[in-house]
Amino acid sequence: MAKKQETINLVDTFADFKENKHIDRTTLVSVLEESFRSVIAKMFGTDENYDVIVNPDKGDCEIWRNRVVVADDELENSNLQITLKDAQQIDEDYEIGEEVSEEVIFANFGRRAILTLRQTLSAKILELEKDALFNKYNEMVGQVMVAEVYQIWKKEILLLDDDGNELLLPKTSQIPGDYFRKGETVRALVDHVDNRNNNPKIILSRTAPLFLQRLMETEVPEVNDGLITIKAVARIPGERAKVAVESYDDRVDAVGACVGIKGSRIHGVVHELRNESIDVINYTSNIQLFIQRALSPAHVSSLRINEEERKAEVYLKPDEVSLAIGKAGLNIKLASMLTDYTIDVYRELAEGDMNDDIYLDEFTDEIDQWVIDAIKKVGFDTARAVLAVDRETLIKRTDLEEETVDDVLRVLKKEFEEE
Repeated sequence: MAKKQETINLVDTFADFKENKHIDRTTLVSVLEESFRSVIAKMFGTDENYDVIVNPDKGDCEIWRNRVVVADDELENSNLQITLKDAQQIDEDYEIGEEVSEEVIFANFGRRAILTLRQTLSAKILELEKDALFNKYNEMVGQVMVAEVYQIWKKEILLLDDDGNELLLPKTSQIPGDYFRKGETVRALVDHVDNRNNNPKIILSRTAPLFLQRLMETEVPEVNDGLITIKAVARIPGERAKVAVESYDDRVDAVGACVGIKGSRIHGVVHELRNESIDVINYTSNIQLFIQRALSPAHVSSLRINEEERKAEVYLKPDEVSLAIGKAGLNIKLASMLTDYTIDVYRELAEGDMNDDIYLDEFTDEIDQWVIDAIKKVGFDTARAVLAVDRETLIKRTDLEEETVDDVLRVLKKEFEEE
């Protein structure tokens, strides 16, 4: 009876382990049976003549060995056969050729068998845990979740979910203004799950454009209900973002609904993103109009589209160029990301000034193209526009070397002196 009780306690131990690891009953029963069979097979070379019955309701496990009755002098394998004499001690009616089913107390196999069983079960449980974790979070990719900061390292933060699972938020996926302390809760997007060598690592992100989209779905009921669709998102994390939205109901103002009265709806998103400025614009399939809206607050005078190369040449009045470029070139960069078009901004010249100024692209024989591109990027696309700015400002805004800027100014001044 003591041996039987020891087997029952063994199963109870694994049942407790199951509760801690959140493994369902059906899976536990299967794992227990496989583990018992694995140990039996190692001990006797086969488990085919054993029946393993796990009863989770009673919390016990029964093991039955099936052996064929043979003559007393014909016993070759005591694991597969039983002598007639021994069989008749169990039941005197047994005859040669019949099968005897006899319950086996696992504890009788000794401590080594029990230790092997524990190790086998632990390995299977661990493997199941990893599979369950991978499957759970693989289905959650693209969703926002809340986790608690557990450890802060130089290159990443370790967080724990409600079940104690470990999640990673890399430094590269944190918003520049992010600062967390141990024990704080963090909202982040499940970006992807690495599963090298069946060792799942859940990677979170707060910089992904989809994170902003999910936050807006939470803050704006019309987006969550499908009345408004977020068509495109472009972000420079912690700085600025542009979101293109479309309404399927003419009565619903997509931009107004997303922003809310006095910015009440967008405020929650902005706060979560460390005061990231968010521009919401109406989406349109008309690419020319879409690019114009994407360059807001600048007003475009005209533009030319090259659909094959996905490029757009945009012409604006002189006082609109800086608005189109934006601080540190953020506005035009976001507009390009949002529309998926390379956008080049040009200053629109008045008719009387056309012969009095020259586009920088005309100087490629004397000035390197990358230098011209750097100057155009900050809003100066003509010779006179560059010469109208003082040398120090040009150096600071373009981030070019002093010698390079001096060479550019020399070439441009020379052109007008010759005239």
